[in-house]
Amino acid sequence: MPAFHKSERLNRRKVIEKMFGGGARSLSVFPLRVVYMLTEETNAPVAVMISVSKRRFKRAVDRNRVKRVIREAYRLNKQPLIDTMTAKDQRLAMAFIYLSDELPDFQTVEARMKTALARVNERMTRAEKAKP
Repeated sequence: MPAFHKSERLNRRKVIEKMFGGGARSLSVFPLRVVYMLTEETNAPVAVMISVSKRRFKRAVDRNRVKRVIREAYRLNKQPLIDTMTAKDQRLAMAFIYLSDELPDFQTVEARMKTALARVNERMTRAEKAKP
């Protein structure tokens, strides 16, 4: 069973500012928005950050629950993307932003997470094929 190690967390301010400053690509699979960018500044093949807006969920308990659900869905489905990035010897920084106003159930988030990770994985492999 894959774990979610501390080294897989995206917490470097420089990388985060670069991602949201306009150097990253994104895609939406409601209720998730995924922002991702190739980087050299992380230790893990894929570093992840999860964000839930205080404007949508006033209570910290609710925000933390949503983050836990997203983190668990990522942990269970991350391996194909990590394998791709390891094989290409590249590093990826990703942010998951929760867009909905409702508390999610795990099945919905996991299904959308699988779709989002598959799309990112496809784009990363396609980008490699485009380069000579």
